Amino acid sequence: MDRADIDRVITPLEGEKAHAQEKRVREEFWPKFQRFASRLPFAEDVAAAWFCAIDRDTPLRARGALLAALAYFIMPLDFVPDLLAFVGMGDDIAVLTVAITTLKAHITDKHREQAREAVAQAGQAGPISGEPIKGDPTMR
Repeated sequence: MDRADIDRVITPLEGEKAHAQEKRVREEFWPKFQRFASRLPFAEDVAAAWFCAIDRDTPLRARGALLAALAYFIMPLDFVPDLLAFVGMGDDIAVLTVAITTLKAHITDKHREQAREAVAQAGQAGPISGEPIKGDPTMR
């Protein structure tokens, strides 16, 4: 996966496609995050990206790009299947790294604090416990 592929992935969608993407990310992010948090070398950054993406104070274009990267993370089919353990996460990590690095100015201290709490809670809950993580909108 090269930079052009990554740029295509993180280009924000518009209209109904954007709403559908946000809905899917809101429903599927936390369950996948819980499964993979212990294996993600930058789980706190991914969680901070989540909190930034759902923050209505984040500029729309930045929210869209982060949601696109998070959608790629949760998609069951991507360039390299995640079933190949950490190797399969390589393309997901590349997409998330570019999005987070590019948009880091929008990730606030508040998002980082929320992320620290979520990562700590994910570690306590364990990857298969089914316990909801604070900040998981599916548990409201």
